Amino acid sequence: MNSDVALAPEADEADEAETRAPDPQDGADTSRRRWPRVLGALLTVALIATGGALYAEGRQLRDTPATANLALTDAEATTRVTGDVSSALGKIFSYGPGTTATTQKAAKEVLAGKALQQYATLFGQVERQSADQKLTLTTEVARAGVTRLTDDSAHLLVFLDQVYERRGRTPTTAAAQLTVTAELRDGRWWIVEIGFT
Repeated sequence: MNSDVALAPEADEADEAETRAPDPQDGADTSRRRWPRVLGALLTVALIATGGALYAEGRQLRDTPATANLALTDAEATTRVTGDVSSALGKIFSYGPGTTATTQKAAKEVLAGKALQQYATLFGQVERQSADQKLTLTTEVARAGVTRLTDDSAHLLVFLDQVYERRGRTPTTAAAQLTVTAELRDGRWWIVEIGFT
């Protein structure tokens, strides 16, 4: 009986030791419970970083020079400058032997700055030829495209169809290409520079 009594405390100690010993299954359960939290935190950080990068990229796209070009976004303003410039070019590059004074007057109403100086130089020669050769020139804008447009300036590429008529000869048709810079002044588009290409 004594042996039974002596054995009982040892058995209790063994049970306690067994209870205190770490169970490998318990560690695996704990790490399994922590893993979704860690994964969730990593995904949250990744989503925030991605969102920040996309926001920065979007800001860059909105702030590019292309988005500042109203020719790409404002059809009404683009149509207006194209119409004003086309009309002006038709007037200043159409003349006849008795209409050069009218053409010069029209030029002063649609040209300014460098374009007016360029035109004055060019038209001096034209005026003499028109009188000597009885030359008539009729110009129409075949196509005009606005390459850059802001609130007060525009750059255009313009294609002209021109018909030359000399008294007693068959009319000759020619094509011309111009680059034009225009500025909005007092509610009207003025041509300020003409590039002959």
